[in-house]
Amino acid sequence: MKERIVGFFKTYLLLVCVFVVQKPLFMLYYHHALYAGVPGTEWLRVIWHGLPLDCSLAGYLTVLPALFLILSAWTLSPLLRRVWCGYFLVVSIVLSLVFTVDVVLYGYWGFRLDATPLFYLFTSPKDTLASASGWMFVAGVGFIALYAALLYGIFYAFLLRKDRFRRRKLPYDSLPVSLVLLVLTGLLFIPIRGGFTTSTMNTGKVYYSENQRLNHAAINPLFSLMESLSKQKDFSKQYRFMAPDVAGRLFLKQLDPAVKAFRAAASKGVEAPAVTAPRDTLFNRERPDIVLVIMESFSSKLMETFGGVTGVAPSLDSLARESVLFTNFYANSFRTDRGMVAILSGYPAQPTMSIMKFPQKSRSLPSLAGSLKRAGYATKYYYGGDADFTNMRSYVLSSGFDALVCDRDFPIADRLSKWGVHDHLVFRRLLDDMAQDTLSADTPRFRVLQTSSSHEPFKVPYHRLDDERLNAFAYTDSCVGDFIRRLRKLPEWEKTVVVLVPDHLGAYPETIDNFEFGRYQIPLLLTGGAVKQPRRIDVYGSQQDLAATLLAQLSLPHGEFTFSKDMLNPAAPHFAFFTVPDAFGVVEAGNRVIYDNKSGAVVQRSGKETEQVLAAGQAYLQKLYDDIAAR
Repeated sequence: MKERIVGFFKTYLLLVCVFVVQKPLFMLYYHHALYAGVPGTEWLRVIWHGLPLDCSLAGYLTVLPALFLILSAWTLSPLLRRVWCGYFLVVSIVLSLVFTVDVVLYGYWGFRLDATPLFYLFTSPKDTLASASGWMFVAGVGFIALYAALLYGIFYAFLLRKDRFRRRKLPYDSLPVSLVLLVLTGLLFIPIRGGFTTSTMNTGKVYYSENQRLNHAAINPLFSLMESLSKQKDFSKQYRFMAPDVAGRLFLKQLDPAVKAFRAAASKGVEAPAVTAPRDTLFNRERPDIVLVIMESFSSKLMETFGGVTGVAPSLDSLARESVLFTNFYANSFRTDRGMVAILSGYPAQPTMSIMKFPQKSRSLPSLAGSLKRAGYATKYYYGGDADFTNMRSYVLSSGFDALVCDRDFPIADRLSKWGVHDHLVFRRLLDDMAQDTLSADTPRFRVLQTSSSHEPFKVPYHRLDDERLNAFAYTDSCVGDFIRRLRKLPEWEKTVVVLVPDHLGAYPETIDNFEFGRYQIPLLLTGGAVKQPRRIDVYGSQQDLAATLLAQLSLPHGEFTFSKDMLNPAAPHFAFFTVPDAFGVVEAGNRVIYDNKSGAVVQRSGKETEQVLAAGQAYLQKLYDDIAAR
């Protein structure tokens, strides 16, 4: 009995030790970039405060070995040992894989591992790995193999050696031994759950510091992944900040007047009121052609116009002086699939999931393409990459686009980028299609082009700047500038509005803190011959507001876009809402708040009315998840 009980505790404590050691390894990897100057006492505090998650996960992983120990009281079959060894081999590989992927991705994303990479991997493995160079991939696989071998060697030495099994004998009375081990297995429920309090174990329990990077270092990446996977369902039970009626009242105050009128009419079973012409018109014609360019990873920090880096985006800086420029515009999220839905469906991004992952829900969303198509527009989408990545094809075609041009529509010789086709070739394809368009001159066009070259690994056919990532952004900027210059020479220019908006901020600055407001500020420019005159618009808004604003300018209804607001309507509330994994932020004139759902605390705030803004943001997120659950 003693040997089996010792084996039980040895298994549990060994797993805890493995998780504990991973924390200083993580901090050492990012020591220069993130943890330089952090005193040794903080390293110890990270380990101490991270213990609850480590103990919980060790509990999960000890359950099966505990059952093996119980079985060993009844049989010493060699098959049992082989199964035992197989289990720890799988555990070693999983722990190594999760730790390595988490360490690598944290530098890009600024949060510990969640379900996002799995979503990308299952939709398109090629594009998921496109960010990594060949040597990085080989080095990563090599490290995963070495680390897995090291872990398995440790487990083998302490738990699985043959001589230990050979010395083990069947007890005289197997039942008492089994009962004791069964009780010990049941007691694993305590660390797994995190004690006897009403709250169960969650990543927020390790948060202890105002420095979010220390909190992140304390998180167990495998636990973070498991928690994220558990949040891919039961949406109506997530983010319950307040009573439903209170959330409803606060949410109602944040809606566009057209949305309120649409909801009121729907509740009475009558038609929504007729759409009136906008008071503040940006366009010089009723139905202009629209070209919407979604720029990969661009931010205001890359433009001199916003006080950013000089010389990286001269084309956008030049266009900003002759366009309608929104100066307080924010990305809705941190990834392309979230940003696309925010831009094209006026639907806010989610902190713990991507609605694009659920085609049965995303196809029920309102869409800019669908609204324009009903108004007589011909619609087409251009993307140089794999359209099946993140379920993009399903979303694009179900949202009202007549056609989708993607990598497979280009010659193989043009697919030279890891993401497919370089941006200048995609812009060239769009220009060629515009020049050869055979549709009636009276048919307005809505075309969307999504760039991809300004993304890791930043390998572009352009060499102007020494910094590789800045050079990639400069390349896309040059593609945009060349596109505008060529479009000006076509007769379509005079009837076209070009909308330039990033999908999110990414890659620059290199170390991005998800809890900084500057993380989300992006440019929004409207240019083209159908734009009346250059303007600077200082109202606050975010990507989900583009749909309502654009439709209002065209005198088209937008009441079904519940979460979208016309930024040019003085009667609409003006604020920006954005999300990051398990956190959200709200920005309005004079007030800014970022709230971390894991720690249940505000991590950034400024202004005199932040409590009211926080409550409004919580109600907004709660109602968003109510809406997702109802779809």
